[in-house]
Amino acid sequence: MGRITVALIVSSWVIPISILVNTIVPEPYMDEIFHVPQVQQYCVGNFKSWDPMITTPPGLYFISLAYIASLFPGILFIQPLSSFINSCSTSVLRSTNGLLAVICSILVHDIIKSLNPSLDDKKATLYAVILALYPLHWFFSFLYYTDVASLTVVLAMYFMCLKKNYISSALFGAISIVIRQTNIIWMLFVACCGILNLIEAKKKHENNFSSEPQFGHFASSSSVKVNSNLKRRRSGNAIHTSNHSIHGKSLHQSTGLFSEIWSILLAAWNLKFELFVSFSPFFALLLAFAAFVVWNGSIVLGAKEAHTVSPHFAQLLYYGLVSSCFMAPMHFTTTQVTILANSFWKNKPLSFPLCFFASIITFLSIHYFSIAHPYLLADNRHYPFYLWRKIINFHWSTRYLLIPLYLYSWTSIFTLLAKVEKKVWVMVYFLASATCLIPTPLIEFRYYTIPFFFLILHCRITNDRVWLLMGFIYTSINVFTMTMFLFRPFRWDHQHGIQRFIW
Repeated sequence: MGRITVALIVSSWVIPISILVNTIVPEPYMDEIFHVPQVQQYCVGNFKSWDPMITTPPGLYFISLAYIASLFPGILFIQPLSSFINSCSTSVLRSTNGLLAVICSILVHDIIKSLNPSLDDKKATLYAVILALYPLHWFFSFLYYTDVASLTVVLAMYFMCLKKNYISSALFGAISIVIRQTNIIWMLFVACCGILNLIEAKKKHENNFSSEPQFGHFASSSSVKVNSNLKRRRSGNAIHTSNHSIHGKSLHQSTGLFSEIWSILLAAWNLKFELFVSFSPFFALLLAFAAFVVWNGSIVLGAKEAHTVSPHFAQLLYYGLVSSCFMAPMHFTTTQVTILANSFWKNKPLSFPLCFFASIITFLSIHYFSIAHPYLLADNRHYPFYLWRKIINFHWSTRYLLIPLYLYSWTSIFTLLAKVEKKVWVMVYFLASATCLIPTPLIEFRYYTIPFFFLILHCRITNDRVWLLMGFIYTSINVFTMTMFLFRPFRWDHQHGIQRFIW
């Protein structure tokens, strides 16, 4: 019932707002001027055509073709003289993302239930609906960009992995890479999550087996003796296995990160054949992707000069702060500040040197690895243009004055995740986010969407008040950004046409 409710609620705003957007902005806008003509070439069967300015693979275009093909009989009934190419209009192509946004909200609901089996279905429904309002995801549900499709397929991959359907998970992983090639990182992240979950499941099974009684209460004295010997043998074997294969206690009870890593390495070695068989589809995908990069000469498809891989460490700092702001009712509260301050003071012999070291790393990242991409400086249609000029680069000292906020944001994120996840999981999540964001020279908040969803899903927030506050923040931002996009157009002196504000 929760799935249907989520789908109906999300559809209740996707349909009318899509109609409004297509009425006011009927022509392709911004990146749509590349995507829409390209898929329209596919609609007429010209699959050899390719715009060299497009940087992502054609996965979204193939999804759109399948979607339009499913609609085509109905379109013919409404407009008998219509053709398939006429069905590939901008509004119909945009509706692909509208449908995917509804599917995505259902997947979010199912993932929330999988991660929190005891959670009430009404709460899971509420949380899924609020996450569908996440501004970077919500806004692009009405335009023909790759972001909504990318997020939807990545979450489908993750959901299948949670259900231990690894073949289907890898299949969705392949589709996600064909939509956006950087999703190879999230495919590896999902595979790591699957490995951790499988090891934990084996550990629990072994612990349950070793704790089961091995003989009945009414056995004869001779059978008791035999079974007692068997029990001693089995118990010894269980102890041997727990020490050498799964390494004793649950990963959640490990004393530190290194003990967790050692425990997982031991377990993975003893389960190497099972892990290889279960996750071989992911390994095959990784090899295929490596072959593609060697053949292509780069991870980027088109416009390689403008999208060269650059060490942009400051991007990771921006992501931490932006994500914390979108979860402000969790991070920026007196309760959270008190928790972090008490933890810092309680562990001050370690906290002071760690804080000093983190401050130095953050300073160096900002000083040497903060990139002002030409697109960022030249395009005043994007909100990051104004954030860069009015805040980050307002004064030479401003970027350094933000260091305490960057440190606080990431400390708060780590603290929230560590309450419910293994330390190894937190480390893998951080490495995946860093690998995805650091090579990206352009500040685009759209790139933060997938890591943000993994973050908020695994914080496992169950406070309704927090969720409702986030829903209010998201709705307010969405009303503002859509109003600016639709009703505050402007013109450039040097270029013909109407310009609009966009994320």
